[in-house]
Amino acid sequence: MLFEKVKIPYSRTHLEIEIPKKNLIGVFESKVNEFKPEVAQEEIVCEALDNPIGSPSLEELVKNKTNMVIITSDHTRPVPSKITMPILLKYIRRSNPDIDIKILIATGFHRATTREELIDKFGEEIVENEKMIIHDSRDEDSLVKVGILPSGGELWLNKLAMETELLIAEGFIEPHFFAGFSGGRKSVLPGVAGTETVLANHCSEFIASEYARTGIIDNNPIHVDMLYGAEKANLAFILNVVINAEKDIISAFAGHSSKAHRAGCEFVLELSKVKNVNADIVITSNGGYPLDQNIYQSVKGMTAAEAACREGGTIIIASACNDGHGGESFYSNMANACCPREVIEKVLEIPRNETLPDQWEFQILARILDKYTVILVTDMCDPQMITSMHMKHAYTLQEALDMAFDMEGRDAKIAVIPDGVSVIVGDF
Repeated sequence: MLFEKVKIPYSRTHLEIEIPKKNLIGVFESKVNEFKPEVAQEEIVCEALDNPIGSPSLEELVKNKTNMVIITSDHTRPVPSKITMPILLKYIRRSNPDIDIKILIATGFHRATTREELIDKFGEEIVENEKMIIHDSRDEDSLVKVGILPSGGELWLNKLAMETELLIAEGFIEPHFFAGFSGGRKSVLPGVAGTETVLANHCSEFIASEYARTGIIDNNPIHVDMLYGAEKANLAFILNVVINAEKDIISAFAGHSSKAHRAGCEFVLELSKVKNVNADIVITSNGGYPLDQNIYQSVKGMTAAEAACREGGTIIIASACNDGHGGESFYSNMANACCPREVIEKVLEIPRNETLPDQWEFQILARILDKYTVILVTDMCDPQMITSMHMKHAYTLQEALDMAFDMEGRDAKIAVIPDGVSVIVGDF
């Protein structure tokens, strides 16, 4: 029998598996990794800053300002801040050496970023010498109400973001499983928003929308809320990069928070689209570190497999999950239910203004588990945690594939999506 060896990202390394060629439909990857920029990463960033989209230059914006805030991503996002942040600071101080700069870590609804994680992301020099503040969505004293979202929820944002003379953000653009794409407006909502605001924006009604899917922003109710949040915060300028599987910058977009972001989304869509193949078994991952640190984040990779798998099929996802489940509400709502269908029915009855913590994540996981068998491959997480959340566990990809063959038959058609968070599956 002939086999094809494939590599799947896992933590900071890769897993390998040999798949019978008679079963393999194909290996589907984003063209991001084939895109070869002509200049170095630093030059890509500088070129974007020198040619802003729909906005004055960053140097013009910082002139005559006494203070500013830079929103940046937390430890769960692979934004290459060791490259981007020093360049941003250079451009700013070249134009206004005396401006007071605060760097606000957009944790959204995540846990606080540790000092070690900050150093890993930004480098010791920036952590030691810059003013860095970690947003806490639950700290009411650090928030201010600034309006009502189009969805009807209250918009609470970090006071530092609202009170500064100039607000900018750095981030990266990739497919996002319910906001359409990451980046741009997401730096504000959910990035530096209050708990109540994040919950309203991530309500069950919106998550259930056919437009709240990977690669879609038009008519996406979650995106509409996020745009409003960025506008109310007066997000004046963004620097968003696009990265490949090695986390290297291949393109960058700077300027107006909406116009530059949309240009970046169009670039990512063109490179990331993959045609639906309706496979019996789909093997994927959450892209390795840092996105596969917990089960919560790993739902993202599962949605790509969901879109490529026939209903009733089997999804295999390799994800380290060394940090556990990633959210107590996420875990308990899955583990305490008798089946995924019970979770779905419960969630759809919850009003928008009573959204539960992590509700969106267990709603999407339940949606997937209601129609597919999911086998989570890891040797860094308690198997009991995985099985209690209505998934199956395997220590290796081969073990998972053997389990899938037992369920789907030896003639099952297999699709491999090595990095589930990097592709947009659809009928293009």
